[in-house]
Amino acid sequence: MTSSLTIPDPTILSVSITERGKVNGNKLPYEHFHCKMAEAVRREWQRVDGFVLFCSVGIAVRLVGPLLGSKATDPAVVTVDEAGRFVVPICGGHRGGNNLARDVAGILGAEAVVTTATDGAGITALDTLPGFHASGDIAAITRRLVDGQRPAVVSTLEWPVPEWNADADTEPNEDAFIVVTDQQVPPAPGQVVLNPPSLVVGVGASSDAPATEADRLLRRVLAQAGLSERSVSVVATIDRRANDPVVTSLDLPVVSFTAEQLATVEVPNPSDVVMSEVGTASVAEAAALLAAGPGAELIVEKQKASAATVAIARRAVPQGSVSVVGLGPGAVEMRTPQAVTAIRSADVVIGYTYYVDQVDDLCAAHHEVIRSPIGSEVDRCVEALRRAAAGQRVALVCSGDPGVFAMATLVLERAPEFGNPPVDVVGGVTASLASAAILGAPLAHDHAMISLSDLLTPWEHIVRRVTAVAEADMAVAFYNPKSQRRVTQLDEAITILSKHRPGTTPVAVVVNATREGERTFLSTLDTFDASVVDMFSLVVVGSSTTQIINGRMVTPRGYGD
Repeated sequence: MTSSLTIPDPTILSVSITERGKVNGNKLPYEHFHCKMAEAVRREWQRVDGFVLFCSVGIAVRLVGPLLGSKATDPAVVTVDEAGRFVVPICGGHRGGNNLARDVAGILGAEAVVTTATDGAGITALDTLPGFHASGDIAAITRRLVDGQRPAVVSTLEWPVPEWNADADTEPNEDAFIVVTDQQVPPAPGQVVLNPPSLVVGVGASSDAPATEADRLLRRVLAQAGLSERSVSVVATIDRRANDPVVTSLDLPVVSFTAEQLATVEVPNPSDVVMSEVGTASVAEAAALLAAGPGAELIVEKQKASAATVAIARRAVPQGSVSVVGLGPGAVEMRTPQAVTAIRSADVVIGYTYYVDQVDDLCAAHHEVIRSPIGSEVDRCVEALRRAAAGQRVALVCSGDPGVFAMATLVLERAPEFGNPPVDVVGGVTASLASAAILGAPLAHDHAMISLSDLLTPWEHIVRRVTAVAEADMAVAFYNPKSQRRVTQLDEAITILSKHRPGTTPVAVVVNATREGERTFLSTLDTFDASVVDMFSLVVVGSSTTQIINGRMVTPRGYGD
């Protein structure tokens, strides 16, 4: 199975009018204007998803007030005071404003002042509930939730429904309903309809099918079946049609299967014609069932247009997944937008306690947070995969990059034991890259990364690798250089390198890279002092050509030659 889905990063613009605001604005990873604020905001209002305005709340309110149209479409707006102490979302809280305020506060070391009622009450807002589309009397039901009242919940599906933090001892309020359904149900007064992503559409098409044919057919079929467009989560098809406009014009994530995979699925309407043309007796029905997962039900059999067919399957459980998320070296600004999105959209966040604490600002009321002790990597992996197989979206967090001395390999190795739930590896900035940036450019030429931990790798294997790097004259970054138990390995590695390169070769130690307490020590192979190294350190040893230039460690690429 292959899939394709592109989620564009939100466009954020920061605007300053004072020199101090300009300094803080330049610290943020957003496009920045230092200009007349009113002109910039009016000009960019329709283009961007959010503004960070370095001004008072009063100025911002007067500025954006005349531009406001709808809470569903207006960009988020947050303000930062002149001293950079407080970040206040003034509109668009549920369209990302509250999260934007938290992100900005994390980078600037400020405090996010979030006044949204649901945030203050620790309740997941209905209109931001991950995995659901909410419609109806959202304000009225939200008000009851904030007041501690429990609405009655009615579901037409066997689908997990979030538990809101209302008083569990109170009886459900019969005047307030939350309806969970993938049917087309107009909300009544005092009612919110939550549409989950339970429907999967299978599409088959001939090579000459018009781009809009499947879209027109699907809309008609959904209406006839009384199903909600908002519950359609994915479109499935044969691999040869995955990039065809008749499929991509549906504007949905696409999953595709080979003819061999589709041929294994029993369907009610097999076709000899389709079998002769593509090697499987069914595309639309088989693809819908395969993509919907184990226990799926075909609720709309194959429907035909002149050059396309559609079928609709319903998932038995939500589509679970594991995102193995690299948090980078520790600083908030070093997290990638993809990592932030993966954590915020998860149902469960799992990780070593220290790493989970680093993303506390990203966790909300809907998250289940599971902290585990150091050394429990296998347990964390198994728990993440178990929950994904049961239909939950899991963010398994680790430091640096998940594929560099971290959890990605373990998750991918064990995934077949749990039915191969989707696994997404979210890259992060490694400790070696973050440390190299602090030092200058020590890894600018060929280099190696070696862990000195012999917990999982025999020490004699590590020695062979260090020797090979020494003989190849490559710069090297040593991970896990020292611990309370492991105290001699680093000295041995330095001795090996000293046999193959000058004693004047630069050596650097970076402690707590990008985090509080960051320290850097520069020395040489001859003068290196291992006592400054601890378990939070990374050691970088240059090649024979590495130099110290103006206090920075540089390995030349050879451009000067």
